[in-house]
Amino acid sequence: MNLRTILTITVLLLLCSCRGNRIPKPHGYFRFDLPSKEYQLFDSSTCPYSFEYPVYGEIKPYRDNLSEKFWFDLVFPQYRATVYLSYKPVNNNLAAMLEDMRSLLYKHSGKADAIERKFYDNPDEGTAGFLYDIGGNAASSVQFYISDSTKHFLRGSLYFYATPNRDSLSPLIDFFREDVKHLMETVKFR
Repeated sequence: MNLRTILTITVLLLLCSCRGNRIPKPHGYFRFDLPSKEYQLFDSSTCPYSFEYPVYGEIKPYRDNLSEKFWFDLVFPQYRATVYLSYKPVNNNLAAMLEDMRSLLYKHSGKADAIERKFYDNPDEGTAGFLYDIGGNAASSVQFYISDSTKHFLRGSLYFYATPNRDSLSPLIDFFREDVKHLMETVKFR
C-alpha cells in the first residue's frame, strides 16, 4: 500500500466515525455529604426564649445586635446557609406582627411556584405557629413563625448564599427543613 491509499482510508474512517447521534448530557449538581441529625440546646439566661438547634450549626448574634438584642443567625458555613431568627415581644399587636410576617413571606411570590403552610402547636408550652414551604426559585425556601400569642413572637427564614435553584438546592432544603421544624417544635418562651 502506498501513502495515498493509507491517507484515503484514514480520512474515510474518520469521516464515518463521526456520524453517531450526539446525546446531550444533563446538567449535574453537587453531591452533598450531610451529617447525621443531632441537636443541642440554645439557652441564654438573658434571652426570652430557648430552642434546640443542630450541632453542625453556629449561633451568632444578629449583625445589629444593639437594637435587636434577641435576634440571632443560625449559620451553617459549610453549606452557605443561614436561618435568620427575629424575636419581638407581643404588646397587643399580634395581628400587626402576623401581617408583617405575611407581607415578608409573600414578597417571594414573584419567584415562588407555590407557598404551602403547615400548622404546628405545642400545647405543653402553649405555643403555635406555621411552617411555610416556598416552592420554586425563591430566595428563601423555608420560613416559620411561632408564638404564645400573648407575650412572644419568633420568626425564622432559611436562606442560602447561592443563586436560587430549587433543583440543585433541593437536598439541602429538605435537610434543613427538618432542622427548622425541630427548632420550631422545641421553642420555649420564658
